[in-house]
Amino acid sequence: MYYGQQESCNLMDSHMFETLARILKHRGESSKAIVWAHNSHIGDARASSKGWFCKEHNIGQLCKETLGSQAALTIGCSTYRGTAAATDCWNQDMRIMHLQPALAENYEQLIHTINIQNFVLDLCEGSYNEKLREALLEQRLERYIGVVYKLDPERQSHYSFAVLPEQFNGLIWFDETRHVGSLEVHQPPTGLGSDSTYPVRLVNLHT
Repeated sequence: MYYGQQESCNLMDSHMFETLARILKHRGESSKAIVWAHNSHIGDARASSKGWFCKEHNIGQLCKETLGSQAALTIGCSTYRGTAAATDCWNQDMRIMHLQPALAENYEQLIHTINIQNFVLDLCEGSYNEKLREALLEQRLERYIGVVYKLDPERQSHYSFAVLPEQFNGLIWFDETRHVGSLEVHQPPTGLGSDSTYPVRLVNLHT
């Protein structure tokens, strides 16, 4: 996970999927699972620039390819404004950060103009208005915010192109969101242990 962005992302999501597959196998043929993860992991990477140009895959894509598109359903969460518990860069203490309004003509801006505060949208084909589906099938920018939120430059750090109905089977929308509470705000004083680096092991070269 420490060799490069594309390789580390693919390694991480492959490990997530392999772990899920082992759990499902252990629980039996009729087992089901709910995976809670970031949109960048859940949304099918084949429907975003992460897959088109960066050659990245994710757990959403791997589930659909392996289990079938009808057996693996992906639901995304999105917002226009609010606050997030994040940090400016890795290894820094968490702080509450205000989200910048979404860029013009991206998915978040488009949905914000509907002027409905909160809703759930079924994106499965045939489940909603065809005219709306045509509008959402247009390739647009989409915002991703994780544990690191860089306000400058936000466009390069947190946006990529996507096709929403091909990326998710459903979308949960909060026009204004609020950060989740945290049990730990400050970075622990100890260094990374082996558990934090699995499946790649860090070796202490100073012993």
